[in-house]
Amino acid sequence: MAYCRHTLKFGRLGRGHGERAAFAELEQRIDMRVLVIEDDKETAGFLHKSLKESGHSAELAGDGESGLASAREGGYDVLIVDRMLPLLDGLSIVKQLRAEGDRTPVLFLSALGEVDDRVKGLRAGGDDYLTKPYAYTELLARIEALARRHAPEEQATRYVVGDLVLDRLSHRVMRGGETIVLQPREYRLLEYLMRHAGQVVTRTMLLENVWDYHFDPQTNVIDVHVSRLRSKIDKGYETALLHTVRGAGYMIRDGNG
Repeated sequence: MAYCRHTLKFGRLGRGHGERAAFAELEQRIDMRVLVIEDDKETAGFLHKSLKESGHSAELAGDGESGLASAREGGYDVLIVDRMLPLLDGLSIVKQLRAEGDRTPVLFLSALGEVDDRVKGLRAGGDDYLTKPYAYTELLARIEALARRHAPEEQATRYVVGDLVLDRLSHRVMRGGETIVLQPREYRLLEYLMRHAGQVVTRTMLLENVWDYHFDPQTNVIDVHVSRLRSKIDKGYETALLHTVRGAGYMIRDGNG
């Protein structure tokens, strides 16, 4: 697998900057090979350029048959597959690959965003599903998460960010040697953020992985829990660890890093 751990270097985000400015602050060193199967030339070109700028290598296929042929050659860390393709549709591509034993992570990218459409994509063998229009920061975060999940390494039992420690075996959270008591949802939120320490975690990722929602409930549930968590892990400490990245999501990192 070509995927390797990456180093992120963060600077201060200026007020009023959107997700493009936020992501420009991330200096990434990643070697991930991505196959993009997309017939819209403008979309394919944008993804190719953006992925390359983010430190990845990307190859393009403009129809289903050539996409399936390229995927069969192997060596990719993630496949980004459009649902509606000429010659062979995206669902058929992924079903065929899975039938052949190919377990390369697949992100479906489609304008078909109804619940039934997403369910069909996942049941066809897709690992994730993102509807158009989408934020590139979220797409990037999702494919990186897919690649990490697919990487053959054991999940850590202990997460450490600065002087904040989360022990998954004992379910204890400590900062500076002092125990922090969290509610179950707060613990799950912190665990997910620390698992992705130094990386932007989008609201959609939190809804899906912390709340098990595959839709936006249109409430401030995330803001409320992030605020409560921040008051417990950051209040009274000199260095803040939980950060809001404007236009992108949230990030937990050592402020001295």
